[in-house]
Amino acid sequence: MKNEAWLFVICTVFLVLVTPAYWLITYDWTGTSALTMTTLLTLMVSLYLGVHAARMDPRPEDRKDGEIADGAGELGFFPPYSWWPLWCALALSTVVFATAMSAWWLFIIGGVIGMVTLSGWIFEYYRGEHAH
Repeated sequence: MKNEAWLFVICTVFLVLVTPAYWLITYDWTGTSALTMTTLLTLMVSLYLGVHAARMDPRPEDRKDGEIADGAGELGFFPPYSWWPLWCALALSTVVFATAMSAWWLFIIGGVIGMVTLSGWIFEYYRGEHAH
């Protein structure tokens, strides 16, 4: 994962340099906002990959002496299905709609429903048939 993390770090550095240059050349708020959000997203992915690369043992792809056969076997746990992402997306869309319409009461309802659905998604595999 170190290679992937470095790839995103390089993209983040590039975007950190390009965003102010774009603003100074065009004075365009829309493009500058989009480049800023893209910079933050690449930073988020690079931090995630960097943290997991530090915690994991090196994969066969990350080692110089790695062979194809080293990657055989179980890769990890992958959840079979889940309804929670749908309900989280609906709660988030309610919050975004409430923000656009300036309906604070709907924002609070969507936020409470969002907290419930997010905690259901996080703790989904602690109970029931998929508990581990």
